[in-house]
Amino acid sequence: MNGLSPSKPPRSVRRLTGTLLVAFLLGTGAPVLAQSAPNADAEARLRKLEAEVKALQRQVFPGGDGKYFAPQVTAPTAPTTVPGTPASTPVSDLLTRMDAVEAQIARLTASSEETANRVAQIEAKMAAAAAAAATAAAPPTALADPAGAAPAPVPSPAAPAAATSSAAVASAPAALAAATAKPVPAKPVATKPSAQRVAAVQKIEKPATGNAADDEYSYGFRLWEAKFYPEAQQQLRLYVDKYPKDAKISYGRNLLGRAFLDDGKPRDAAPWFLQNYQADKRGARAPDSLLMLAEAMRQLNDGSRGCIALAEFAGTYAAEAEGRLKAQYETIRNALKCQ
Repeated sequence: MNGLSPSKPPRSVRRLTGTLLVAFLLGTGAPVLAQSAPNADAEARLRKLEAEVKALQRQVFPGGDGKYFAPQVTAPTAPTTVPGTPASTPVSDLLTRMDAVEAQIARLTASSEETANRVAQIEAKMAAAAAAAATAAAPPTALADPAGAAPAPVPSPAAPAAATSSAAVASAPAALAAATAKPVPAKPVATKPSAQRVAAVQKIEKPATGNAADDEYSYGFRLWEAKFYPEAQQQLRLYVDKYPKDAKISYGRNLLGRAFLDDGKPRDAAPWFLQNYQADKRGARAPDSLLMLAEAMRQLNDGSRGCIALAEFAGTYAAEAEGRLKAQYETIRNALKCQ
């Protein structure tokens, strides 16, 4: 037995056994430690492992001095790659994903802008096509010009409005604004007047009071009163062009419109009525012109604009609508069937 106690191995054996045991435990635990990042959890596990090793030493070597036997293990010269170790850090992965999302957003934005541009172009083309179709479908509005000048339009279409509606009164100037062009003379009658007509016209005496402007107007009035409408149109046009600042200019423009209207030419009459109203709304015959504009629209089968003109008349000249022009106003409104 070499003098050794069977219950206690020699010290050299104990040291060798402890060294091998510690080396084995540390060797098997290395992969586990390598798989975890150095953090608080790894530190706690390491301390627990050391405590278990010490407890195992006390069990294997009862009565020993309890010292820790460091294993004689040489550290590897190169780091060992453990399967499952991530190739990049979480921050790198997050940045990569953010770059991908930003690229997708940029592509979506570009696509959205291109789509919006195409839609805008399509809408513009549709609007132009609709405007062209409306122009082609609209009734002719030109006034004939013997010199081939640009035609003068009549009021543009608008929705029907009540004669006493405040909304219609507010929108009437805009709806009638398209007819602000200066009227042009109608084409002269191609047929030569008969000798009897020439003689009848010559019987109409032209005043000679010394007031040239008043004489021209009065002569036109006499021709209209005698129902020589083409001659009255020519004479009154001469007066309007020659004396645009005369005191009776409101009478002259209104009477010129009446000469066309009574001659069965409402399209030629409408611009003169509108011009007389817009040139001076306080003129002596501005209310009459606005009312006659509604009548011209009625004769043109344009009830919408006729009702707008009546609404403007009732709103602007309420006293006239209830006084001097009441009967005429009621007749035209009933004919147009304005609500």
